[in-house]
Amino acid sequence: MDAGRTAIDLNADLGETVDGVPTADDAALFPLISSANVAAGGHAGDEASMREAVALAERYGVAVGAHPSYPDRTGFGRVRLSLPVGELRASVAAQLRALVGAGADLRYVKPHGALYHAVRDDPAQAKAVAAAIADVSADVGRALPILGLEGEITHAAAGAGLPFVTEAFLDRGYLASGALVPRSEPGALLHDPDEVAARAVRLVAEGVVEAVDGTLVSVDAASLCVHGDSPGAVAMAAAVREALEAAGIEVRAPW
Repeated sequence: MDAGRTAIDLNADLGETVDGVPTADDAALFPLISSANVAAGGHAGDEASMREAVALAERYGVAVGAHPSYPDRTGFGRVRLSLPVGELRASVAAQLRALVGAGADLRYVKPHGALYHAVRDDPAQAKAVAAAIADVSADVGRALPILGLEGEITHAAAGAGLPFVTEAFLDRGYLASGALVPRSEPGALLHDPDEVAARAVRLVAEGVVEAVDGTLVSVDAASLCVHGDSPGAVAMAAAVREALEAAGIEVRAPW
């Protein structure tokens, strides 16, 4: 990350309804962020929730990104599946098209959950996801950037002619390797709004994040994520936005 940058994207996973019940306080979070990763039916969400998220995004000037996952509503997309690549490509493309059909001016794509991590290390799945995004890019008339962590998906995006944008997580613990602490281990989640806000400012100003063992990890990211379904997500997002703006850093979508 370029030290001293004057603007940064702030994203959150929203529109995640399960049986009509939202997992996050979308109405409170939309005014605080610049980009929304909207669930498109794979792990959560339906046409009604997508339309509601699109309406909130338009109201608050927030960029809409698709948040596709494995077709796994039972496991909320957090179980890694070994799908044939053609089936995965078709599923991801269908989710993106569903969000466009719900009125979204689609600006980017961020895979969800287990798929997010799978495309970092599985070249076949990364290529399938990138191909799906390229398919829909042709539909909407623009190359849709992929938001995520660097890995196989970075190369797959380049091969498909798509931009790749790296993000950092404000409410997740980091290992010294730069990987995220598994959710099952201590230190996986951060809850203190002040700690999360300080991390955001340091990420933008210095391009580093402190790992759970105290190591400083270099992180080159153009977007920062607060999980919408984390406990205290609204308080954390508000603290982050206030801290960034106090430091002279504009919260702005790059898409």
